[in-house]
Amino acid sequence: MPHDAELDAALDAARQAGLKLKTLYEDFKAIPNAPADISTEADRQSQEIVLKLLRAKFPGDAFCAEEETASLAGMPRVGSRLWIVDPIDGTRGFARKNGEFSVMIGFVERGRPVVGVVLEPAKDRVTYAIAGGGCWRRDGAERAAPCHVTTTANLSATTLTQSHSRDPNKRSKETEALNPARIVETYSAGIKLAQVARGEADIYLNTYENFHDWDIAAGHVLVTEAGGTVTGLKGQELRYGEAGAWQRHGLLGTNGKIHAAAVAALSTI
Repeated sequence: MPHDAELDAALDAARQAGLKLKTLYEDFKAIPNAPADISTEADRQSQEIVLKLLRAKFPGDAFCAEEETASLAGMPRVGSRLWIVDPIDGTRGFARKNGEFSVMIGFVERGRPVVGVVLEPAKDRVTYAIAGGGCWRRDGAERAAPCHVTTTANLSATTLTQSHSRDPNKRSKETEALNPARIVETYSAGIKLAQVARGEADIYLNTYENFHDWDIAAGHVLVTEAGGTVTGLKGQELRYGEAGAWQRHGLLGTNGKIHAAAVAALSTI
C-alpha cells in the first residue's frame, strides 16, 4: 500500500521517542501550576530523536515541528512531502505528571495528511492510520485492532472531549450550542482526536483562533480513517503546509454522522 514505508518509519520514531520520554517522565519533578505554553527539555529531546530518524530514511523530505532544535534548523520547512511533528503534545500534562501527553507524527503529501501516529507513552497505547488503510490501535502488549468511530446520530446523546476547563461548572458558548450528554477532559489534541477515532468520544472541538499544523495533523488522519469527519468549525477543508504552519479555522472532529448538525449548531453562535 502507498505510504507503508512512511507509516513504519513514523511508528518506529514515535516508539523510540516514547521510550526516552518514559524515562524522563519518571524522573521529572511535577509542576502543579504548569502554564499552557510550557516547553521542556523533554520536548526538545523527543523532537531530535524523531527528526533524526525520519531524516535518515527520507532525506529529501521537508519537516515542520514545534520546537526550534538543531536538527530542524538545517531542514527544509516546506515541500510536497512534509513531516509534521509535535514531540510532546500536551506538555502541560507531562509537566503536571497526569499522563495526558502524546507524541504526534503526521505525514502530509501535497497538503493532505496521509499518515498519522499518536503515541501516549504514559499509558502505553498508540493509535495510527494510513490513507486507505484504516485506523488501528495497540494498547500495551495487545495485538493491533481496527478503530471505528461511534454510531451516535443525535447531538444531545454525544460525548464531547475537550481541554480541561478553567471552571468545570461553566460551559463555553460552543459547548452550550452542541449540548452534549457528557464531557470528558484531557490535555493533548492528539489524545482527543484518538478518542474520537477509537469510539471513546463523539466530538472534539477546538475553538482556538490560531494554532498550528503540528497540533492536529496526525490526529486528523486517525479520525477520517476510522470513519469520521474533520473540518474547520464552519465545515471548511483543512490544509497543511501553508505559510507559518498556521490553522485559523478552528477544528471540529466528529464521528461523521453528527457533523452537519454540529456545524449547524455552531453557526448559531
